[in-house]
Order: sequence, then structure tokens, then C-alpha cells
Amino acid sequence: MSSDPALRTGGSAPAVADGDNRYKAVQAKLDALGRALDDAGLGLEELVRSVRRNAKRAEDVARDIDNAGLDAKFVELTSNVAVALGGAGVQVKKLSDTAQETADLTHQTRRTHAGLYGALDDIRSGRREKTPRPAFFNR
Repeated sequence: MSSDPALRTGGSAPAVADGDNRYKAVQAKLDALGRALDDAGLGLEELVRSVRRNAKRAEDVARDIDNAGLDAKFVELTSNVAVALGGAGVQVKKLSDTAQETADLTHQTRRTHAGLYGALDDIRSGRREKTPRPAFFNR
């Protein structure tokens, strides 16, 4: 069945939460998170289509059972499956929309972070001398 969950081959999180807050590390984490959310969004969109196809198929089967003159309880049970799949499709669509919104915000955050700190990182990275860490002068 096409709506079966797929196993992921990579067992690690898309962005490691390791406390490394250097500019390039944060940019890499935001990039990894954005790509993972984009991939998840694509998978969820396919799942929405699959669930909707299965709901339509269940409706058709319920109609066929009714037309064949079988027991009404089988028509009702099959119709219930179609309704449940329709409800699941709505919820998966909401999840897909949320994943896409989160991906967009992640990409926007990465661009904003680059705009705020990219030039500073270029300056600090180009120096041979060590420079104070952020908040050093806040004492």
C-alpha cells in the first residue's frame, strides 16, 4: 500500500543540537534543517495525495458493495473507512502546510542570520590574531 510509512536510512537528526554557536556552524544547522523540512514537506504532499486516493477508492468499494446487494453493514463499515481516511487526509494536509511554513521561516532565518553576522564573521575569520568572543566586553 502506498500510504505505508517509509523507513529513513539516516538515523541522525537533521541538525545536531551541540551548543556550537559559531557563525558557520549555525548557518550549516539552519541549512540542514531547511533541507530536511523541504524533504518532509514533499513526502507529506505525496502522503496527502495517497490518502485521498485511498479514501476515493474506499467510497467506490462501498458503492460497489451496495450495488451488489450485500449486507448493509459492509457498506457502512467501508463508508466509515472512507470517512476516516478523508479526516486523516485533512490532518496530513495541515501537517504538510505547517512543515512548509516552518521550512520557509527557517530559510528566512538563515538569510537574516547571514545578513546580520556574515560580514562580522568574514572580518573575524580573516584575522591572524585571536579576537574576543561575543559578550566579552559586556562585563
